[in-house]
Amino acid sequence: MSRPRGRRRHPAQLVIAGFAAVLALGTFLLSLPAAAVDAEGTSVVDALFTATSALCLTGLVVVDTATNWSGFGHGVILVLIQLGGIGILTFATLLVMMVSHRIGLRTRLTTAAETKTLGLGDVRGVVRGVVLLSLSIEALTAAVLVPRLAVAYDTEWSRALWLGIFHSVSAFNNAGFALWSDSLTQFVGDPWICLPIAVASILGGLGFPVLFEIGRRYTKPGGWTMHTKIVLWASGGFLLGGAVFVTALEWGNAATLGPLPVQEKVLAGFFQGTMPRSAGFNSIDISAMNSATWLGMDVLMFIGGASAGTAGGIKITTFAVLLFVIYAEVRGESSVNIFGRRLHGDVQRQALTVVLLSVAGVVGSTVVFMVSTTFTLDQALFEVISAFCTVGLSTGITAELSDPHKVLLSLLMFVGRLGPVTIASALALRRRVRLYELPEERPLIG
Repeated sequence: MSRPRGRRRHPAQLVIAGFAAVLALGTFLLSLPAAAVDAEGTSVVDALFTATSALCLTGLVVVDTATNWSGFGHGVILVLIQLGGIGILTFATLLVMMVSHRIGLRTRLTTAAETKTLGLGDVRGVVRGVVLLSLSIEALTAAVLVPRLAVAYDTEWSRALWLGIFHSVSAFNNAGFALWSDSLTQFVGDPWICLPIAVASILGGLGFPVLFEIGRRYTKPGGWTMHTKIVLWASGGFLLGGAVFVTALEWGNAATLGPLPVQEKVLAGFFQGTMPRSAGFNSIDISAMNSATWLGMDVLMFIGGASAGTAGGIKITTFAVLLFVIYAEVRGESSVNIFGRRLHGDVQRQALTVVLLSVAGVVGSTVVFMVSTTFTLDQALFEVISAFCTVGLSTGITAELSDPHKVLLSLLMFVGRLGPVTIASALALRRRVRLYELPEERPLIG
């Protein structure tokens, strides 16, 4: 009698295991004395926190990135960022193709005829496309940053090259790590530094399927998929809204935008309004912002960027889908229609599941912070959302956390980066056909 075959693991489980293995290696390397400027090295908890923040593309730090880590440590952080970005992009893009229900049994993956999202034929093609696109955008960003740093700031060309490469990789992958102790505050009025980093962050947050489709069919926007249209319209709205919101509320704040000339206020407001999408850099002091600005940024961080991109959050497509569901319900429509297409009912349930589980994670972790620390609700909520949504912005309390709270935030970063993706993929790929339906009944709502 033959033994039953072992049950195949879900692809998401393999990705989680792979990320955990890389995280363990990164923690080990960063805990070595060679990774730190101080010969005694860095504690395991701080190394774990930093490795998690880099691999999960967050940017929160408990030690000063510029002064605590050696060149070797900076190199490890850069590699973790690149691996995390390419890994997330590749995994999420493959899931997009799998959910299209045109999965080859062995090596070939093609997209469904009705989506036309990708024209790649197999896994190797997907990986190659993700890597080439990532490296190309990072190289173009570095090509702007390097000469600017060398010429305008009298930086040696070799140093400028390293700074340009590091920050272009950090920007495209929405990691938020900077090799200056004050992040980018010294460049608050320099558009040649701030704008390339902002643009790279935006492109990374759009996602590979969207970027590929735009590049392949840029002359036929009418034929773009529902996903691409939602991402572009919603991203544009949130970018503009975030920039206007931050600029308006901080315009007269003497500790942030107040002392700057008008043109620098506009630039800084746009830059800081872009960063909550998950980029994590700051050109003004986040800790000095108004509480109302923090609350608005909480919302922007929670929503995040697009699916199959380097940005975090519940994803802008998830939020947009729920908005369209509400719009259809208010109008009394029997189905949800978006850009001339009917939205599948399964997608609505998946969006609701991701949002409610994310809310539960944020609220539960915030409660833990409130009962075990002396931080205010504003500070605790901001820090938890920044970690769970892998943003990296902070009100300045990260370095003051105890080791248990650092571990908690590390767990939030890991779950926040991989959790929504794995949940969405598990729901989409695990569809069961019910052979019968139960009697229908309606509870009272509202």
